Amino acid sequence: MAKRQLPNPSELLELMQFKKPELDGRKRRLEGALTIYDLRTIAKRRTPKAAFDYTDGAAEGELSLSRARQAFEDIEFHPDILRPAADVDMSTEILGGPSALPFGIAPTGFTRLMQTEGESAGAAAAAAAGIPFTLSTLGTTSIEDVKKANPDGRNWFQLYVMRDREISYGLVKRAAEAGFDTLQFTVDTPVAGARLRDKRNGFAIPPQLTVGTIVNAIPRPWWWIDFLTTPKLEFASLSTTGGTVGELLNSAMDPTISYDDLDIIRSMWPGKLVVKGVQNIEDSKRLIDQGVDGIILSNHGGRQLDRAPIPFHLLPAVVREVGKDATVMIDTGIMNGADIVASIAMGAKFTLIGRAYLYGLMAGGRQGVDRTISILRTEIERTMKLLGVSSLDELEPRHVTQLARLGPRPLEV
Repeated sequence: MAKRQLPNPSELLELMQFKKPELDGRKRRLEGALTIYDLRTIAKRRTPKAAFDYTDGAAEGELSLSRARQAFEDIEFHPDILRPAADVDMSTEILGGPSALPFGIAPTGFTRLMQTEGESAGAAAAAAAGIPFTLSTLGTTSIEDVKKANPDGRNWFQLYVMRDREISYGLVKRAAEAGFDTLQFTVDTPVAGARLRDKRNGFAIPPQLTVGTIVNAIPRPWWWIDFLTTPKLEFASLSTTGGTVGELLNSAMDPTISYDDLDIIRSMWPGKLVVKGVQNIEDSKRLIDQGVDGIILSNHGGRQLDRAPIPFHLLPAVVREVGKDATVMIDTGIMNGADIVASIAMGAKFTLIGRAYLYGLMAGGRQGVDRTISILRTEIERTMKLLGVSSLDELEPRHVTQLARLGPRPLEV
């Protein structure tokens, strides 16, 4: 029988430390977010349905997105034991410059629709974290204003080759003059994917008010206050080119884009040139053989061709064919720092986050993006320590097994 006694008040005080309440609502909810999925939950609660679904959704049945996320969940790590990793170096060199972490922020369109700080928040957070930020052709903050938000950091520009080629050439020139160091030449959007959530929501820019959107907005007055009291929502880098939003969107998709266009842009661009949206081994080999500075394995976040290849599954075969020294990057489906660690182990030189960044933005503006980066940084560091590796260079394919949930059926003879 345990000996019982009256509790000692001083001992109770040692065991029970009361946390000081956080009065800042934004800070409180962001501190409570421990994962990217937590940020997604907050974002969904705070953002009107049409804007949230534009971010969260994908093409048609959204199979490409769900499969990409499932691929990262279907991995098995193989840690090394008795390998001290008390201090972890998560920095890397990518495309001729440094990055404090093995990921950067991917290009996203319509960003200020999700939260009015938009790309400026993303660029400033990237600057603070020492990672690259990518501005989309369809961004809602101009090339020049992104440079102001991230004056000393690394800015990349994502280019759609538009039907009116002179518009694209002008953007290339502006990005170069603003000191952007890398151009992402995007090849997976000859036509727009069928994003059914957007069609069902009547998604448009500017937002179209219906009874449904008004009812949905009632519990989210802060979003509408921000939207109505900040500068006009527009494709900022295209604002001087003329045309309606619909016309600009239609112009951005061109099924005639070809290797000739790649050669022209390459001759104009003084910095590093990478091709974004590569989805098979043959194209990967051809592009590397032709001397591009890198490729990004991507299915556009599942937003273009549904049932497209899973970039993470494609990664090891591409690296094997093009060589481990080639700059192969990956996006689509990354929701955890462990996903990034696994990608680096399987041969990727770098990764890009899109929705994870936007969930943070919708959850809390610039502070929310900072929280996204912090969560991923913590998860990367913890995963590397548990694997027994002290630097990204120590990660190898032997550290990861891609478990087979989806695989091609053998052809019948």
